Amino acid sequence: MAKLSLINRDIKRAKLVEKFAAKRAALTAIINDTSKSDEERYEARLKLQQLPRNANPTRMRNRCVITGRPRGVFSKFGLTRHKLREMAMRGEVPGMTKASW
Repeated sequence: MAKLSLINRDIKRAKLVEKFAAKRAALTAIINDTSKSDEERYEARLKLQQLPRNANPTRMRNRCVITGRPRGVFSKFGLTRHKLREMAMRGEVPGMTKASW
């Protein structure tokens, strides 16, 4: 299990990302709009830089829902490879079976 402080930090980042998502999308739309003047686009760029760093979605880390482990996470299931294998062996993941040939 991962340290609880790291898990809580990621939860806090996720809340910030959700809070500033609309504002970030609006500013990036202005920045990418070539019909706007250079001054407007420059001001939008400055406002985007003023947002908190943790409001950027790239700073979020995929973690296992059960253990909080940050590596080896299958995004389709939200589980690490260890827990996914355990649950698949017990038949708790629908449609997943052990491969044999």
